[in-house]
Amino acid sequence: MCRWAAYRGEPIYLEELVSSPAHSLIEQSHCATRAKTATNGDGFGIAWYGERPEPGRYRDILPAWSDCNLKSIARQIRSPLFLAHVRAATGGGTRRDNCHPFVHGVWSFMHNGQVADFEHLRRPLEMMLDDELYAARTGATDSELLFLLARQFGLARDPLAAMAEAISVVEQLAQRLGCRVLVRFTAAFSDGRTLYAVRYSTDDLAPTLYAAPMGGAGGYCLVSEPLNDDTEAWVEVPDGSAVVVGADGIDVRLFAPHGHCVAKDPELAAIVS
Repeated sequence: MCRWAAYRGEPIYLEELVSSPAHSLIEQSHCATRAKTATNGDGFGIAWYGERPEPGRYRDILPAWSDCNLKSIARQIRSPLFLAHVRAATGGGTRRDNCHPFVHGVWSFMHNGQVADFEHLRRPLEMMLDDELYAARTGATDSELLFLLARQFGLARDPLAAMAEAISVVEQLAQRLGCRVLVRFTAAFSDGRTLYAVRYSTDDLAPTLYAAPMGGAGGYCLVSEPLNDDTEAWVEVPDGSAVVVGADGIDVRLFAPHGHCVAKDPELAAIVS
């Protein structure tokens, strides 16, 4: 399983998530503590927003701990919104096109989880993409395809509903084809203005997601596992939740693919904020 971290708030250096903390993302790449596998050495990537609408991106197949360029870039780049990911491959070869985050237009996306029996679902799911989105698919992972399906279903209009529909379509197709119905999905995605995250699983074993304030008033960090030992700062986001971090701070909602339930939940929001 992969590890990732995302941030939205006042501009900070990427290193404040990627390399500086005691349990930074680079540290998690070879010593994760809240995942099935401790090592996430099948590549890494970062996507950050700056002066242009589209995000910058840097990815490689090297383990994050062995790439000196990653540490140098993280030390020099400041951004108000960025996504960072270290990969433990569950499908798709170890190549740059399969490394997260994935980018299309202004959107960036990264994922921790899996789609069961993906080899049987891949072709019919790819056929649901229009020509432009099909041509944009350069890798072979279930993660990238879920992202492009959400783009197909209106990510730009209603991000959470589009992501819910993408997951719902995968589950319904698996059931129709007699495959194992299982989607484990903890993901972050952004259009450069708002940071979104979802924690969901068909079998109630969703990969972990934590939130903590960072970078001044209204800034938040979302991570697969805490970046330090300050247990009071990090709040675990419940399974079946969507997180929205925008100009007004953080909001947490109920999330369920079937029926596209993305209703606001004041009690959840109060816990996280």
